[in-house]
Amino acid sequence: MSKKSKKTEGIGSKLALVIKSGKYHLGTQQCLKDLRKGDGKLLIVANNCPPLKKSEIQYYAMLSRCKFHQFNGNNIDLGRACGKYFRTSVVTVLDQGDSDILETISKK
Repeated sequence: MSKKSKKTEGIGSKLALVIKSGKYHLGTQQCLKDLRKGDGKLLIVANNCPPLKKSEIQYYAMLSRCKFHQFNGNNIDLGRACGKYFRTSVVTVLDQGDSDILETISKK
């Protein structure tokens, strides 16, 4: 296994812990609502998110001082990492719960 896939696997497992113990929202529309309110702490965006939507999300994340992470996988992989059986382009972490995903992203 390469170093990059291990890192993605680590983010995926930490994301699963956030899903179990923390608070989160899925989807671009809910993400933008959370960013406008200033509630989001971390955004995880799939690598096949449309460029216009991704740039809009990055802009709002910059304004609300929210961390932004590019997930190394497509929207199907991001949905599966969340334990869902549907695709999702964006995951907004509101409360990390028992996970240390914010510290892991900060070290990167």
